[in-house]
Amino acid sequence: MNGILLAMVSLAFVFAGWRQLVWVPVAGAAAPMEALSKAMIEAAGGAVTLAIGLVGVMTLFMGLMKVAEAGGMLRIIARLIRPLMVRLFPDVPAEHPAMGAMILNLSANALGLGNAATPFGIRAMQELDKLNSRPGTATNAMVLFLAINTSSVTLLPTGVIALRAAAGSMDPAAILPTTLCATIGSTAVAILAAKLFCRWSPAPPAPDAAPGALPLSEGDGDLVPAESPYPLWVSLAALGCLVSLVPLAVLYGQAVSPWIIPGLMVFFLGFGALRGVAVYETMVEGGREGFQVALRIIPYMVVILVAVAMLRASGALDLLVEALGQLTAPLGLPAEALPMALLRPLSGSGAYAVLASLINDPAIGPDSYTGMLISTLQGSTETTFYVLAVYFGAVQIKRIRHAMATALTADLAGVVCAVLACLYLFGR
Repeated sequence: MNGILLAMVSLAFVFAGWRQLVWVPVAGAAAPMEALSKAMIEAAGGAVTLAIGLVGVMTLFMGLMKVAEAGGMLRIIARLIRPLMVRLFPDVPAEHPAMGAMILNLSANALGLGNAATPFGIRAMQELDKLNSRPGTATNAMVLFLAINTSSVTLLPTGVIALRAAAGSMDPAAILPTTLCATIGSTAVAILAAKLFCRWSPAPPAPDAAPGALPLSEGDGDLVPAESPYPLWVSLAALGCLVSLVPLAVLYGQAVSPWIIPGLMVFFLGFGALRGVAVYETMVEGGREGFQVALRIIPYMVVILVAVAMLRASGALDLLVEALGQLTAPLGLPAEALPMALLRPLSGSGAYAVLASLINDPAIGPDSYTGMLISTLQGSTETTFYVLAVYFGAVQIKRIRHAMATALTADLAGVVCAVLACLYLFGR
């Protein structure tokens, strides 16, 4: 992250400085360096505002997560899909709470519930860090989880569907199949890239353990007694139910989406109550942990969001779009959609603003090829830099190893798959 931060800030400063030297004053227009300074201050304040807004969401969903854990839900889910998770994460014990937390995070992402996915993801990173014998350095499991998180299969991009409906789309949910295709492709690439890149970015040697101490993966107090997995037919039935969600999401996704978050709360609390959990006290305890985590990640968010804002305000991003647009347009990625592809890993709010402005532009609209493509991009890729800052910041990871390369490779694969899917279904 050190090199990435320096590169972003230096490029923004150099480009804005060059524009300042050749700038001709215009009445009412801010000078380039003045605009850069303003963007930095606004981004710093916006990052804190965003983090404060995240405090309430973190408190709520980390509390629900605690209820689910106390009731044994995470163990049930881990047993259900243990064969797949054990193969993907061989360094994580099958019954470790990290397994269930990762599954809940990926499930929330699949339903387009970013607010719910973030607390689950942070909890998963905290549990993975308990298995980390090299504090401050990302493990292979952390990198793989983050890569899958940023590219996870999406069944229901609820926010994008709502925005398309508001823009007057004739079929707001038409992007469901293209989003699903794009995220399946990006997730597959994310897994392959994480497994491949870890060979080129080995972890440093673990510090010497105290005499007689067990490795963290064996001596962690959060481990529970091993239990046999469910019969194969149970896992296959669960997989069939998951697959059946795809046509249901296409047919009823827009009608069901407002029920999802309230339904999650009722489900978690009801499950806990049936399992004999003191849901109020347990939820408060988990919420207290979420509150503390949300405050701890503020500095990480400020740093990365200020760097991104500098890159945008300097005009360097616009120049890059203009240069690349001439190359990508013949490949199915028009220049109008390129800002979305470049902004999405950097700034979620910036990409969302680009999407809103383009699909509300009468010359483009939500149902044109470009409108479909940018809607798919918004629903199928993640704000990579934000996720890196928040998830690694929550567990004080400073050496991210191959995490950035893996996540950006998955982002690129998501863009390519989105273009191919939109070309196939909607043409030019």
